[in-house]
Amino acid sequence: MRDRIPFRMNDDTPVYVISVAAQLSGLHPQTLRQYDRLGLVSPGRAPGRGRRYSLRDIEMLRQVQRLSQDAGVNLAGIKRILELEHQVAALQQRVAELQVDLEAAMAAAQRREHERRQPVNLPVRLPVPQTTALVVWRPAPRPHTSFPFDGDR
Repeated sequence: MRDRIPFRMNDDTPVYVISVAAQLSGLHPQTLRQYDRLGLVSPGRAPGRGRRYSLRDIEMLRQVQRLSQDAGVNLAGIKRILELEHQVAALQQRVAELQVDLEAAMAAAQRREHERRQPVNLPVRLPVPQTTALVVWRPAPRPHTSFPFDGDR
């Protein structure tokens, strides 16, 4: 018996032929073809070039139908709405990625700050002197010269 890789299906797996997708979305197959030509919904293709729709595609078809029939938006407007929704989703994903990066950077900075504040343990204890002497050093006064700067001669 041949070893088979298990097939994993998700909402993006293109499995539905156009007739089934039309039934599930409540639209005519010709309408689905038109939406494909306009770029509103882009189904996958089978090896014979037949359209294959995923669950996400069918939900998109339903959304296009709602915008068209319930909200009265024309197809060009629907296409723009879908593009903007896609752009918003991509930006939200990027913001989430940047938040993860920021949290990691902040945690690393806190770790470094914590390590910096840790007391330094000396391996050898030095003896503390019992008496100390105070030595004061004062430089000798400089002789007065008529030139403000010695290097200007």
